[in-house]
Amino acid sequence: MITSQKTNAVPGSTQEVTKVKYTAKTHTSGGRRGGTSRSDDARLDVKFSAPGVPGTGTNPEQLFAAGWSACFISAMGVVASKMKVKLPADVAIDAEIDLCNSGDVYFLRARLNVTVPGLDREVSQAIVDATHGETCAYSNATRGNIDVTVNVL
Repeated sequence: MITSQKTNAVPGSTQEVTKVKYTAKTHTSGGRRGGTSRSDDARLDVKFSAPGVPGTGTNPEQLFAAGWSACFISAMGVVASKMKVKLPADVAIDAEIDLCNSGDVYFLRARLNVTVPGLDREVSQAIVDATHGETCAYSNATRGNIDVTVNVL
């Protein structure tokens, strides 16, 4: 379901009016060991299994890697268009999300390995830098929260 709603800024603030483009809704039960998650539109229906153990299903880190890399490629298209550059159709990202822990504290680390075939490396790097620095919603959401390395291959 596509929703469109506006959030008004606090009077006197410099915050712009924010338009919600979409709200993802899921129902999840059971967690990463045998749990399930389903979207309200039934387009997503997954079973979970813990990383590195036998079982069917995916894990939250794989879903995060897939979502971030898909968002990043789309955001690269926005940036390339603004730069008047045609982004090749075969752009690809190999995303790696590490689930780490130190004692009882768990955290994530990420690497996005971006391949832009047929485009000059300097142009590719400029697109990737602007995408990660300004445009990609996942990059903006994780900034300052997790270690991220973005490589142009």
